[in-house]
Amino acid sequence: MSVESTTVFVDLAERSYEIRIGSDNLADIGRWVESLGDISQTIVITDSNVRQLYGETVLRTLSTIDTRIDIITVPAGEASKSIPMLDEILNQMLSLQADRKSLVLALGGGVVGDLAGFAAATYGRGIRFLQIPTTLLATVDSSVGGKVGINLPGAKNMVGAFWQPQGVLVDVNVLQSLPERDYRAGLAEVIKYGVIQDVEFFGKLEAHADLILTRDPVLMRDIIARCCQLKAEVVTEDERETTGRRAILNYGHTFCHALESCTGYGQFLHGEAVAIGMLCASRLAESLEMIDADITQRQFQLLTKFGLPTDVPADLNRQELVEAMQHDKKTEHGKLRFILPVAMGHVKIVDDIDSKLVQAALN
Repeated sequence: MSVESTTVFVDLAERSYEIRIGSDNLADIGRWVESLGDISQTIVITDSNVRQLYGETVLRTLSTIDTRIDIITVPAGEASKSIPMLDEILNQMLSLQADRKSLVLALGGGVVGDLAGFAAATYGRGIRFLQIPTTLLATVDSSVGGKVGINLPGAKNMVGAFWQPQGVLVDVNVLQSLPERDYRAGLAEVIKYGVIQDVEFFGKLEAHADLILTRDPVLMRDIIARCCQLKAEVVTEDERETTGRRAILNYGHTFCHALESCTGYGQFLHGEAVAIGMLCASRLAESLEMIDADITQRQFQLLTKFGLPTDVPADLNRQELVEAMQHDKKTEHGKLRFILPVAMGHVKIVDDIDSKLVQAALN
């Protein structure tokens, strides 16, 4: 099914760019690359799963323009967001004779976008890159805003940069090929935007939950566009996290990142850990008497409707989780900081919270 395309503009002065959201528009990427001008080489960075699904389509459209094409494939999965894999990519780029006129094209989910974007940010002190996110989570979150980076074994996203893409191309039909688990995981980040910024949007998700689960292309185009608009507003106000405004996008993520690192990045998909983390944060806000229980309950019901996990595994050591949070990037001078709801559609940063309350929120 073909749906009319829509464009979201990210307004960052000379670093501004478009997010083009449509269907069957992967074939447009060649013309977009050509329009950037002065691109001698396009290096497609993708993973082993996505290469099989969409690699040929992208290579075919690039072959219609005057650019040398190379492709680098990394193993699928969070484990690829690592220093050894970054080292391998940079050395491959060197052997491919990449230079200032080369363009990195990140084709994949959040792992590929973060890894390829960081390679682009660091190779030759920064070369241009385009994002083609292929998961719902990457589409609504990680492909927008210019945060790129890799994990350390003990802390997620601890090494990285702010490096804005030249643009983001979203093909909603790509969502049809996502495994059910991956699609549902992406819905956690969609829900997040309703909790932190837009109560009406949260209501829309509740009202259309069944249709969302069918991946209706028209509805998903509108939902993705709204998520991108909401994120673009925050990024425009606080591109490099200097005022604290951008931190609201990390709702639930302090708990989430601790869960991911304590389970070796293998047990939960990122969105699944976000789902659990949002409920932990909401319970923490309840214990501080910032919100009533019904706000937590609405999140719980929608996350459950979308088939997402809601509980911290019983066998995980609570004290180890709290200690892992000390490595979170939002921690300042050893004091844990959390993004907590004050009403549906509104959150604020709260710091220096008693670790006993944090532990209690995990249960």
